[in-house]
Amino acid sequence: VYKTFHDYKGTLISANAMYLVTDEGVVLFDAPWDKTQFQPLLDSIKARHNKKVIMSFATHSHDDRAGGIEFYRQKGIKTYTGKATDAILKKENKPRAEFVLPNDTTFTVGKYKFEVYYPGKGHAPDNIVVWFANEKVLYGGCFVKNAAAEDLGYLGDSDVKEWEKSIKKVQVKFKNPKYIIPGHEDWADIRSLDHTLELVNKYNAEKASGKSDKK
Repeated sequence: VYKTFHDYKGTLISANAMYLVTDEGVVLFDAPWDKTQFQPLLDSIKARHNKKVIMSFATHSHDDRAGGIEFYRQKGIKTYTGKATDAILKKENKPRAEFVLPNDTTFTVGKYKFEVYYPGKGHAPDNIVVWFANEKVLYGGCFVKNAAAEDLGYLGDSDVKEWEKSIKKVQVKFKNPKYIIPGHEDWADIRSLDHTLELVNKYNAEKASGKSDKK
């Protein structure tokens, strides 16, 4: 797991992303939020592991996830997004990935297997998660809030009503994770997905009672 920082409206915010080191090369899950880190990330991976990045996945269309598509594609790295992300990027006239995933795809790279899964709408209409079944690691991206988060954060593209159903799908499908990596802040606490569900339920209850306004 690696962390980068971005100045968002005057506040420095961290973003988590991840890469997988295999015999065949390195698989990147989300780009750095800070564009100046696109190349340094490749350099540090090469220096640390003596391997090249061969694949890159963007877990939804926001800049903290999909901002590196054009850069990495130009480097000859295979870039991937889900169908919904591709549609959004096309509509917004932003760089699109070379490959578009079906909703549920399992990849084998070297000795590792991982499943890319679209659970439904949540933080964004197109958010996907990645599951490493053997290692029991769930890479949730911004679909999952940090276990200490006090609210759901940016909701500009969210569907909080559907988010509840989507979380429950992930919980049923990917059982007993040892690690869950949320999109932002600390990832040591395994209760982050449960906490996200609690925040979603609280938000929906407040909205139903007229107390909550969408940010």
